[in-house]
Amino acid sequence: MNFEEYASKPLLAAAGIHVPRGRLAVSVDEAAAAAREFAPVVIKAQVPTGKRGKAGGILPAEDEARARQAAGRILGMDIGGHRVERLLVEEQASIAREFYAAVLNSPASKGPLVMFSATGGMDIEEIAKTDPGAIREAPVDIRTGFDIDAAAGMLAGLDLGEVKDAVAEFLVKLYACYCEHDAELLEVNPLAVLTDGRLVALDCKFVLDDSGVKRQPELQGLGTAERLTALEERGRDLGLRYIALDGTIGVLANGAGLTMTTMDVIAHHGGEPANFLEIGGEAYTKAKPALELVLDNPNVKSLVVNFCGAFARTDVMTEGVIDAWQALAPEVPVFFSVHGTGAEEAVAMLNTRLGVTPYATMDKAIVAAIAAAGDGS
Repeated sequence: MNFEEYASKPLLAAAGIHVPRGRLAVSVDEAAAAAREFAPVVIKAQVPTGKRGKAGGILPAEDEARARQAAGRILGMDIGGHRVERLLVEEQASIAREFYAAVLNSPASKGPLVMFSATGGMDIEEIAKTDPGAIREAPVDIRTGFDIDAAAGMLAGLDLGEVKDAVAEFLVKLYACYCEHDAELLEVNPLAVLTDGRLVALDCKFVLDDSGVKRQPELQGLGTAERLTALEERGRDLGLRYIALDGTIGVLANGAGLTMTTMDVIAHHGGEPANFLEIGGEAYTKAKPALELVLDNPNVKSLVVNFCGAFARTDVMTEGVIDAWQALAPEVPVFFSVHGTGAEEAVAMLNTRLGVTPYATMDKAIVAAIAAAGDGS
């Protein structure tokens, strides 16, 4: 779940991080009233996407009249497919220097990662391209956390001047805020040193981990769920966890872990998965809508069905897929890998009813599916 700047900054403020004075506005009149209170201001479009400034969604205003004009220009704009319906009106800041800071979930370290760069005010991707050494990273062991000593060690050797201690304290507070609110990403860009010496978060991006939504009831009404594709909406309505991807290899597997492993092995062998979809023990009852969901993606050129049963019986899951396959009669080539409880019965059913022999290993089924789709080298 994504949170716009107006909803993210109060979390920083509650953690003891300085943010500019600001007010949410949903009309030109409200923006003008806010500007009357603390002009000069900056008028910022509130949409759950980046590149607002480049799209013309962030404009300065020196007084109430200019704020009214700027608000009129921004309200109703389309930025990244999002219509601007809210504005954040903030006091302008006199900036001396800009930094970048973030805490995010890192697949590489399988835990939180604190990032900092003394070069801020631009996309971190641009910083990484032009000067990768400018980005400091500190993987965090959640058992020990991230304290002031860890922050100081991360910043060692950087020319931060008189704000070095303040930056270290900021990183500790940012990490604490990330943990407290079940964040997937908490990013501040820019983190600014003002001409009066204060360290202030001028922007904030907060993404709440979907698995943490139930633990953050006070935040649920403030976030914006990720936009779903038509197929993803269908999956949601069916009670199926379907995520569309860019590849050509359809995936149908039981259990989230096995599904993700299947996707990883597809990538390992040079292919690209077309979806995430795990159907678990409900394959017998939901196999047909699940199969339709996968095959309705026009990019799918082959399908991997990967079942591994322990408590769940693979013959029950396989029977559901066979019934669905015979009802739909798709022309897409399919490759099975079936192991575990009920596998002997499942293999016999596939041979008898579909004339298909499952592969001995998941890898072999996936390699065959990649070849059939024309993916890989």
